[in-house]
Amino acid sequence: MFARRRKHFGTPADKATYATLHTASLASPHLREGLTPAAAGKASRHLRDLLGTAAIAICDSSGVLAWDGIGGPYESNHRRDAKDLAGPTLRSGRTAVLGAHDVACGDPQCPIRTAVVAPIVTEERVVAVLLAYSHNTSAALVRATEEVARWVSGQVELAELNKERTRAMEAELRALRAQISPHFIYNALAAIASFVRTDPERARELVLEFADFSRYALRRGGEFTTLADELRNVERYLVLEQARFGDRLKVSLQIAPEVLPVVIPFLVVQPLVENAVRHGLEGTTGVGNITIRARDRINEAEISVEDDGAGSDPEVIRAALSGESGSDSVGLGNVDARLRQVYGDTYGLVVETAVDAGTKVTFRIPKYSSGVHASP
Repeated sequence: MFARRRKHFGTPADKATYATLHTASLASPHLREGLTPAAAGKASRHLRDLLGTAAIAICDSSGVLAWDGIGGPYESNHRRDAKDLAGPTLRSGRTAVLGAHDVACGDPQCPIRTAVVAPIVTEERVVAVLLAYSHNTSAALVRATEEVARWVSGQVELAELNKERTRAMEAELRALRAQISPHFIYNALAAIASFVRTDPERARELVLEFADFSRYALRRGGEFTTLADELRNVERYLVLEQARFGDRLKVSLQIAPEVLPVVIPFLVVQPLVENAVRHGLEGTTGVGNITIRARDRINEAEISVEDDGAGSDPEVIRAALSGESGSDSVGLGNVDARLRQVYGDTYGLVVETAVDAGTKVTFRIPKYSSGVHASP
């Protein structure tokens, strides 16, 4: 039965389509790094396979980024001239078809006699060109070179968008650190100071917890961490807050061990816990209960932070999630925005709250997501 299936695997056209898509998929990861010499060099072999030409080159205004194909003295000759051949297309953005008069190197044995030069464009700007070298030029080769250059343009544009997303996330993270640090530092130091005379050993332990918390929260670089590391830092934060509030703060952690290795954006749980402490306890004299849950949902981890405090007007929460100024919910909009940036709009915060009814904030994290890795 298996042999029969192989026999009818597909038509020649199906196989050709599969081979083309497979070759493109091999070049894609390198181009997603951006159009650097290293990335262009790794992608160029696969691009030449797509075109089936004697050689290709990728050039920008600085010179030849990559060459693949015929080597030896032929390569040297054509590499030397590639930048000049690329110049008109780099300036005009128009495809050029060059004959032997422009391309031939003078060696009668050289198989390269013609070239097609197609622009690589991102954001309506020509950033490089693709040169396809061959012995003869045909209309099919011109179309193919333009299509491959257009596809490369799309991959490079995606790489630029990914860089923009990374820069935006870094800016959001810096803003969050700037937002939480003064509030936390003031309260933590006040709590530590209260133990210096009455219980110096406790004060020393709290100083160490404060140092570890600050080292984690203010570390440079790294947009992602594991849920285990994030929760470990939440525990440090809660140790310091319990030093302030004593028996008035009750915390329950219900964590499924299976989700501890899941990679999550840096500092997405701690701001929610800080909000729960603020809105669950501050301004009241009774006991506040906070429950932190992390559940295994097959392909996702579901994380929630719940308090039984004063709750909020849903309109106030809506304003916080939309980033409107004046909200006192620490980082709520920031966390929501970063989750949506990484995983899409379906992965933002879900807030359930009402005045005098407590607050529950829930979000989901895919267990596996392309390009998401924990930083060391």
